[in-house]
Amino acid sequence: MSATNEPTGDVVTVEAGVVLGAVTDRPLDLAAHEAAVADRRAGAVVSFQGVVRDHDHGRGVTRLEYEGHPTAEAVLREVAAEIAADPQVYAVAVSHRIGPLEIGDVALAAAVSTAHRAAAFAACARLVDEVKARLPIWKRQVFDDGTEEWVNCP
Repeated sequence: MSATNEPTGDVVTVEAGVVLGAVTDRPLDLAAHEAAVADRRAGAVVSFQGVVRDHDHGRGVTRLEYEGHPTAEAVLREVAAEIAADPQVYAVAVSHRIGPLEIGDVALAAAVSTAHRAAAFAACARLVDEVKARLPIWKRQVFDDGTEEWVNCP
């Protein structure tokens, strides 16, 4: 799947337990991620969406741009597979957006299903933390004073 052609609403079984793992320049659909991890055994689905905010460290932000390394999707799927390998986890769906984003746009969508809520919350938190720590995607922030900076380079 290419970063520019990945349909964000399609369910793609990547490997056991990972039903969606994409880096895309298209808008992300959290409901599609939640639906992708649906499982009759699951008593819990926990989801997360990282949204572009209008400030960072006391400075006004007007927009962001994410740029991904060619390996970004493979790394994302590797992280998802590690989370899915937990025997308590039934399914994992995660996507990260690249390209220009505006305030309020979803940059990261994630969902995890498990039998019980505690495991689902823990797995989703691990998923988001590992994606943020390992994904080779860089963020350019543009501030309201016209200056900019690159951040989150793993």
